[in-house]
Amino acid sequence: MLHDRVLVHLDDESSERLSSSGIVIPATASMGKRLVWGRVVATGPHVRQVETGERVLFDPEDRAEVELNGVLHVLLRERDLHGVAEPEAEGKGTGLYL
Repeated sequence: MLHDRVLVHLDDESSERLSSSGIVIPATASMGKRLVWGRVVATGPHVRQVETGERVLFDPEDRAEVELNGVLHVLLRERDLHGVAEPEAEGKGTGLYL
């Protein structure tokens, strides 16, 4: 990885989802601007805010897709990340730091 780039593997929940009434909503359905979660696989030397293995929140429109060993990943700049999930906390706060 070079510069401020972050390689992210999409979470399974980023594809299709269920509505509150049980209707399956495909990932291709447009619903305004929806952010998605992914897990950081690799980072460049100038990335300062995230580390490998952390869950990050980003806009799926600001991405470049890369396939490595048959697995789809997303290549982003660090500035394109909107949030990082904290490790499991015992009832403290929202679990996010932005």
